[in-house]
Amino acid sequence: MQQSRRDFAKKTAIVTAGAAVVGSTAVMAASGNEGVQSSSNGVVVGSSKKKEVTYKKTNTWAEYYKNAV
Repeated sequence: MQQSRRDFAKKTAIVTAGAAVVGSTAVMAASGNEGVQSSSNGVVVGSSKKKEVTYKKTNTWAEYYKNAV
């Protein structure tokens, strides 16, 4: 019983490490165009027609801002 738990933990650690290596490699490959300058200064411009709402005035926010000052 104890041996099978250890084997499971060992295999899980190996799989997790492998996934981390693959993930970091994919990120590095995706960011390989660092030398290319764009006119957007790093801001991603999408084609969505949906308006993004980042703040909606509510009593809770008003109270928060009043106490934060």
